[in-house]
Amino acid sequence: MPAIRRPASGSAMFARSQHSLRPLLLIAAGLSVAACGAPDRLRNVGRAPQLSAVENPQTQPGYRPVSMPMPEPQPVSHNPNSLWRNGSRAFFRDQRAQRVGDILTVKVKFQDQANVQNTTNQSRTGSQTMGTPSLFGAERLIARTGADPASLVSTTGTNSNEGKGTVTRSETLTTNVAAVVMQVLPNGNLVLEGKQEVRVNFEVRELIVAGVVRPEDIESDNTIDSNKIAQARIGYGGRGQITDQQQPRYGQQVLDVLLPF
Repeated sequence: MPAIRRPASGSAMFARSQHSLRPLLLIAAGLSVAACGAPDRLRNVGRAPQLSAVENPQTQPGYRPVSMPMPEPQPVSHNPNSLWRNGSRAFFRDQRAQRVGDILTVKVKFQDQANVQNTTNQSRTGSQTMGTPSLFGAERLIARTGADPASLVSTTGTNSNEGKGTVTRSETLTTNVAAVVMQVLPNGNLVLEGKQEVRVNFEVRELIVAGVVRPEDIESDNTIDSNKIAQARIGYGGRGQITDQQQPRYGQQVLDVLLPF
């Protein structure tokens, strides 16, 4: 008796339909998210991009004070009848940045070059043959089928793989940016952060510098080289008409993320 096929329940049909519509829902969600910035771009048509307002980085979302392992602080003690203080960094007052809110100039000198080339070649060839010339008389039955008992199975295989990769990179960035001391760590090191925006016609160039520096590395003219910044974060980019033309369209970016091939 043939089995009776029951119709799928409503919940099962809904689950299958939801599973089939999931890629379309992801694409629609991606397009809606990508289009969120469209009104702002439409309002700025024919106008230069607006510069960001000067804000306190400590009040921005996601800001976290730097916390690192520190040695025990050395208290400053005053000696009677002496102008020198134990623990002081200088005899006279130093005009270099040393307190929260002080400003120092970061000389950004970034030069990076890399040239990597890799080549891989792989090749393998295999051959196997199996036969049963004598198998308790079963070779006679095999011979009746027209097969050769001495060569029943014969396999050959060839595998070849070749890969090449080349990376050539050359980057150079030389500029100056003023940064503000945001935090003084217990050992005296300074946490700085600076942001610079320059607008030329309809393009805004942004430079962001952040990290931890030693007061001893700050030069007498209140400047410091970027290669002396620990945990350095240097970002250089832009926004505007030229940058917008260099980026793929929102729809293409969403499809590149969602499509598996």
